[in-house]
Amino acid sequence: MKKITLILILFAVNISESQTILSVGDIAINGFNSRNPDQFSFILLTSIDTGTSINFTDNGWDNTTNDFRYTGTGAFGEGIITWTSTSYLPCGTQVVIDANPVNASIASAVETDSNFGLNNSGDQILAFQGNTTTPNFLYAINFGGTTGWTNASITTNTSAVPPGLADGISAINFGDFDNGAHNCTTETNQALLFADVSNSANWSFTNGGGSHSNLGTCSYSCAPCSSTITWDGTNWNNGTGPDTTLNAIINGDYNTFTNGNISACNLTINSGFILDVSDGTYVDVNNDVQVDGIIIVQTTANFKQLNDAATFTVSPSGLAQVNKETAPKYEWYYYTYWSSPVVGETIGNVFPDVDGDRRFLFNAANFIDEHSVGTTNGIPDDIDDDGNDWQIAYSGDTMLPGMGYAVTESRAFPSGFGLPGSATFEGEFNTGDVPVTIETNAANVAPAQNWNFIGNPYPSAIDFDAFHAANNTVIDGAAYFWSQATPPDAANVGNENLNFSKNDYAIYSTGSGGITTAPGGSGTTPNQYIPSGQGFFVAGLGAGGTATFTNAMRMADDTSNTQFFKTANTKEETSTANKLWVNLTSDNGVFNQILVAYVDGATNGMDGLTYDAPRLSINSLAAALYSTIENESTKFAIQGKHSSSLTTNEVIKLGFSTKINEPTIYNLSLADFEGEFLGNNIVILKDNLLNKTHNLSDSDYSFTSETGVFNSRFEIVFDAAVLNTKTFNANINKLSIVNLDNNYVKFSITSNNTIKSVKILDLVGREIYNFSGNSATEIFQLNNLKNKIYIAKVELENGQVLNKKAIKN
Repeated sequence: MKKITLILILFAVNISESQTILSVGDIAINGFNSRNPDQFSFILLTSIDTGTSINFTDNGWDNTTNDFRYTGTGAFGEGIITWTSTSYLPCGTQVVIDANPVNASIASAVETDSNFGLNNSGDQILAFQGNTTTPNFLYAINFGGTTGWTNASITTNTSAVPPGLADGISAINFGDFDNGAHNCTTETNQALLFADVSNSANWSFTNGGGSHSNLGTCSYSCAPCSSTITWDGTNWNNGTGPDTTLNAIINGDYNTFTNGNISACNLTINSGFILDVSDGTYVDVNNDVQVDGIIIVQTTANFKQLNDAATFTVSPSGLAQVNKETAPKYEWYYYTYWSSPVVGETIGNVFPDVDGDRRFLFNAANFIDEHSVGTTNGIPDDIDDDGNDWQIAYSGDTMLPGMGYAVTESRAFPSGFGLPGSATFEGEFNTGDVPVTIETNAANVAPAQNWNFIGNPYPSAIDFDAFHAANNTVIDGAAYFWSQATPPDAANVGNENLNFSKNDYAIYSTGSGGITTAPGGSGTTPNQYIPSGQGFFVAGLGAGGTATFTNAMRMADDTSNTQFFKTANTKEETSTANKLWVNLTSDNGVFNQILVAYVDGATNGMDGLTYDAPRLSINSLAAALYSTIENESTKFAIQGKHSSSLTTNEVIKLGFSTKINEPTIYNLSLADFEGEFLGNNIVILKDNLLNKTHNLSDSDYSFTSETGVFNSRFEIVFDAAVLNTKTFNANINKLSIVNLDNNYVKFSITSNNTIKSVKILDLVGREIYNFSGNSATEIFQLNNLKNKIYIAKVELENGQVLNKKAIKN
């Protein structure tokens, strides 16, 4: 029997960090100076994650326009200071911020809108999260004048009470004082501490030139969960439920889909009761968890603990379980990359029906790539030269936290039905710091990478951007996810008789974004969130070392854990960056996707895997599309370019290679795009071999090719003047597609003709709608379109069929 094992093939590749979303009562401003120097201080009344940002502005709010009173950078001397935590910070932390120059006593502060300054003739400080269009106000103070909070007097010195805040409770007017500071307190209950700071009777004030208040001299602390509430199976005994200041006890069955998400300080599940954390929900605990009953975390649910020193304990009567389900699989030999979210689980217990020779770990120390497989040519191909990197994970082996494992289904798995795989992990949940060793090997020949197979160690999604930012001296900025779309084949390069295709990795790069695999894989374009139980590859840097997962990277929300490789749902994201995805397909099964991203931080040269991911071992692919970088021989699947490079004069150089020697029709198509420039300009493909130009925004481009490598065959440009104007205008003017409100779309024929039918297809040709028409203009509602790009196939009464690609807003 032929032996089938895995090979590692990785053909492609705004750092952000997870942050705590705050609400009223989570911070309070406890001091200000408007004279010598301008400064203010605030205290945290809840613990926060690394990367949490809070904005402070002296710009007043207008409740008539529902906007800040003065808009525009540094308008009328009003500005914004943004403070960002650089580590986990507990409740009671006090921060002093100087306004000129901007500086923070803890973490970092920058002036994100110039001209922040406090006026001793009257001013305000408004604290908020989010952007200036839809701010989430947290706290506000008003001082130095006699008008107080007002919406009538519109000056730089006044403000209305911001929305969501209450006058005298979370929006405090201190009267005509230049400087002030809270007198300190020994109160440790968060709610009472908030009330104490917000009471002007507990402050001291000064006036006049040269005077100021000493800020940051108080010492605050918060009681760890001073009160406890209980769920009895029907209601919380406080009537409202827990928050991060309260202990929560589950003393009756609780389902988060039915009863709501849970945030708590400590959590206890009593014996005899079940906490079911349902798909698309979360539980967020600041500190310790005690399980005397049962807790079950479902596939797309998040369970997070924040404090790195927090414990998760399961008593002998208790059970903690994480259930995971994969995307549909069509054969038993479809591999999934796993990682254990629990302590002490063995791989045989999680996958008891899988044959012992179909559970693997990856020994990164053994990965050496000096030559192409079967040669001594000195040309690396991203395959281990001696084939000893993948090793059997034996049934009794403990799945180590943070490590990746590759596992198939059992041979009894039904063939051809597209059923999901599943796994159940039982044990105490991993929490706190999880270090993993990152190996590198000096014997590897450039551009070979030092591949390491690691995994999310928690029962919640993690933010890969945050993980890379914290470990960027040890790992490069891309994650690779196995998303099997094709069966193993002897024609695929590797160390075994049958090897898997190098095209079956989906990739996410922190700087540029992600690309998907061929239809038949997960169908998901990866984003920054790596789900629980997911294994993935990263490239080690330098001499290697230790990469550390932390609780600050974990997610507690409804959507971040929905993506699992090998789920089918892609999280939509809004972005100001311009990104362009292009697919290569053929009538005999070829699929490649490339991404070109115009993003801040990238250059037009080679920037490492954070922005530029090469198309590795390209000679082993039947056919491939790739982008190129000047003075670089590498062929790229993902390329980041400087954001200012994208103009109507921009040229994206694309290469194409094929080893297919039978008649084949290839297609290039615009798979997706983001950004204002790409939304307002057509994408034009130039075929330099045939001297043709084609409007790729309007329709796909079909071509044929002899075998070979053609590094300069194609270009993408944005100057419409290169098109044949007469032909272009005739095609565009024939059929017009206009987005209307409420998902309605208008289809119009400008010629003297009638629309007979309109079929709406997705990008792989599946029919979504089929409408009948009887006029030159038809309007239909397209509620069921999940993707913004679709194909309209319009048949006219004269028998002519028009195909046009369109974008739904």
